[in-house]
Amino acid sequence: MSDQRVTIEPASLFDNIEDGQIEFTGSADADAYRFALRYDVVEAMSGAIPQGDALAYVQANLTEIEPIAARALGRDYDQELIIISENDLV
Repeated sequence: MSDQRVTIEPASLFDNIEDGQIEFTGSADADAYRFALRYDVVEAMSGAIPQGDALAYVQANLTEIEPIAARALGRDYDQELIIISENDLV
């Protein structure tokens, strides 16, 4: 699956503190996918360790995160939960 556009559903954003990730639903080509954006990726993007504000950072930067989610989708489209890692930042 080639890179494509992912649109994040803002109402689906969830801070999964236990697993250290922000989870959300994104759509591509009319299909819905579940994503998890690890805190270390938020740290790499923002330059700060997320301390209770990872969700706010993601909410404020959805347009920057959507192409990163698209890269992760292209890599792992067949997974139930697509994990966005630092490798997807490149």
